[in-house]
Amino acid sequence: MVRNPERRVALLDAAIEVLAEEGARGLTFRAVDVRAKVPTGTASNYFTDRDDLLAQISVRTYERFTPERAEWDDLLTGPGDRAGLAEAMRATVARLVAEPAVYLATLELQLEATRRPELRRDLTARVRADLEANVAFHEEVAMPGGRDTVLILYLALNRLVTEHLTLPGVLGPEGDLEELVTRVVNRVDLED
Repeated sequence: MVRNPERRVALLDAAIEVLAEEGARGLTFRAVDVRAKVPTGTASNYFTDRDDLLAQISVRTYERFTPERAEWDDLLTGPGDRAGLAEAMRATVARLVAEPAVYLATLELQLEATRRPELRRDLTARVRADLEANVAFHEEVAMPGGRDTVLILYLALNRLVTEHLTLPGVLGPEGDLEELVTRVVNRVDLED
């Protein structure tokens, strides 16, 4: 296997774009090579097979969604009340929709995981660990509510982002994203 970390990242980013635009069926080594503008056969030098590529895409999507340390630091110093929670959730949703291809690729990965047990195991473990990390962070920064608050926000806001990116006409008449996030947070029971 070739060991050029920058090229590997560029190939994974190209694969995310292909997956988001073409779906899992369109994700081929050749399509990745074309999108990354590298010679034919390059992707096959970096990934052993399609399963390896999918597994590494799932890791890369999380890397791209991870906020910069400054964003986390702002949350640590912000108010630990409903308004602070709403601000944190608006920032989270803004980060998710800022790169729609990454979010759409995660949806494609989840669909593909229904057909690939190993991908399902890996993705389930990663998403579960992320959910637990969100609960721990929520508690660390003393946001209101507890585990149930994080779970409800996770479910509601993921669906909100999915609708916004796939069927924007469904929720568009109800308000913009910031407004909708605020409405969700304002209706969550924070008495866990």
